[in-house]
Amino acid sequence: MTTTVTRNSRTRHDTAPADAVDRYPTRGETGPAVLTREDPVVHGSEQDGPLDGGQLRSFEDKGYLTIDQLISGDELELFRNELKRLAEDPEVKKDHRTIVEAKSDEVRSVFDIHRTNEIFAKIAHDPRVVERARQILGSDVYIHQSRINYKPSFTGKDFTWHSDFETWHAEDGMPGPRAVSISISLTDNYSFNGPLMIMPGSHKHYISAVGATPDDNHEQSLVMQGAGVPDKATLTEFADRFGIDVLEGPAGGAIMFDSNCMHASNGNVTPYSRSNVFIVYNSVENLTEEEPFAASKPRPEHLGSRDFTPAGS
Repeated sequence: MTTTVTRNSRTRHDTAPADAVDRYPTRGETGPAVLTREDPVVHGSEQDGPLDGGQLRSFEDKGYLTIDQLISGDELELFRNELKRLAEDPEVKKDHRTIVEAKSDEVRSVFDIHRTNEIFAKIAHDPRVVERARQILGSDVYIHQSRINYKPSFTGKDFTWHSDFETWHAEDGMPGPRAVSISISLTDNYSFNGPLMIMPGSHKHYISAVGATPDDNHEQSLVMQGAGVPDKATLTEFADRFGIDVLEGPAGGAIMFDSNCMHASNGNVTPYSRSNVFIVYNSVENLTEEEPFAASKPRPEHLGSRDFTPAGS
């Protein structure tokens, strides 16, 4: 049984400044705990961007929103062709920013695509995306991380339940959950080919995990999540309490979700691949300037950027 804690704080990892306070402690030696989120979910208002009041309220309540059609036609075809080209390029597969499937050796993810690829850089800085992120976070935003995710037919692996913020806090030094992700679908998302699953409402509660972060944990966690994964009892409590939304949708649609949403995806044993562009926007008022909260050193730049230049500028 886990313990619910309304407020908890401690100083950061030994390498951080002594006066830095950790409001979301995790990966300690004591048992798991559920902490009430201290930070707002929506920082902006209806007047600040393209999202209306109903969409902002829904994001506040569920932690995510869907965009039925963000890209289409020639633009979608351009992205798909580039997706295929990158997956087949042997130089891309050898790059340290590329993650391959453990068994099939197929490309799983290509990171840092907003800096290495002109085609995907454009959508990362596109007003259709950036203005929504600014509105939700109530400030200018920068790109904390970007990647293409492949979930190949028959062999695409699952990714277990986790909060992205827990990782970014523990291993990148992100102070609070004032970040939002967008997943832009380049293929149709069916209920059976490993789409995103979210526990709606889970973003208002932070699961403090147990167990120290191994050195260079990212080398393993990007293939199979280990450190920071919530315990099964807490996940069961969350599933019973919040339920699970399976987010289906056509190619060209998108999902924006809060950094602290509990989410996962199943493996893909179907003939239908599932791929997406994934971009993380962090508030310029929530910078990862200090040492990580529960790791010996920050992750590499392509996983947690220290370039705080506002997106779209």
